[in-house]
Amino acid sequence: MSLPLEGLSAVVTGAGRGLGRAEALELARLGAAVVVNDFGQPGRDGSGEASAGPAEEVAAEIRAAGGKALSHTGDVADFRQAGELIRLAIAEFGKLDVLVNNAGILRDRMVFSMTEEEWDSVIRVHLKGHFNTTHFAAAHWRERSKANQEGREALPQKGGGGRRAGGAVYGRIVNTSSEAFLAGSAGQPNYAAAKGGIVGLTTSTALALAKYGVTANAICPRARTRMTEDVFAGLERPEGGLDPLAPEHVAPLVGYLASPAAARVNGQLLVVHGGMVAVVERPRVAAKFDSKQDTFTYDELDALLGAHYAQQPAGETFAAAEVLGLKRT
Repeated sequence: MSLPLEGLSAVVTGAGRGLGRAEALELARLGAAVVVNDFGQPGRDGSGEASAGPAEEVAAEIRAAGGKALSHTGDVADFRQAGELIRLAIAEFGKLDVLVNNAGILRDRMVFSMTEEEWDSVIRVHLKGHFNTTHFAAAHWRERSKANQEGREALPQKGGGGRRAGGAVYGRIVNTSSEAFLAGSAGQPNYAAAKGGIVGLTTSTALALAKYGVTANAICPRARTRMTEDVFAGLERPEGGLDPLAPEHVAPLVGYLASPAAARVNGQLLVVHGGMVAVVERPRVAAKFDSKQDTFTYDELDALLGAHYAQQPAGETFAAAEVLGLKRT
């Protein structure tokens, strides 16, 4: 029996540790050849010297288990290096089929205390890093689609003549957002903004690439990793069984979204942790008001919106804090 991802190749960024490592191992277990990317800096804030060690250790683990893998230690937040990463996968495996964007750092601080550098660095690694790899992967799939279509246009049909068979290719993008975006994490304005931006990037990409046969989805994972060690410090690990916060709970969903079975899943946002997956519904209009004249006046808005919000729960915002209470039942 063939494996779900047999014959496919994948790139996983930030795959030297934590979530990315678990995701790279899962994709390889399902049959994919994997390029393991990690810049290798020891600090979760992106500090310290870059190292080839983390990425190569995971790649070696995949090879030892009989899979195909190689490592890449470039910085995906650098446009040129991100391009090199995608080109490496294409050169080594003939094509790229799956892109999993996971690389990130944390520099938490309240908005009134945050420095410009703390803001810029997190936006750069998370949001720009996702864009950089997506740009080069999307260009690759578009070029393959054009080549496929050109090669099929002249294929004969029964009865003569030519036909257009389309130029669809196989492509999967899995991006990493966060519950910090959904719930509005007060101490992470840079991180929450970056993760919200990733959702916007994902839905835009999903619509743009659907005609080529490519899907793009985002996940909001919760896991005990180097980046979240202090967040979950008070939650003890169980003595028996798998830790509910283990990255291994997240990896199977990534493997599924990367597979042919998920062809109809596109432009979606899913929360995943501890043996649970929740599909997040898109925002819906809660109320609508029309002006009685050409445009609103201050008094009219005050009457309409004032009455509306007077009936809403105090402190309720657009943030969906209830996602933090999701758990396996």
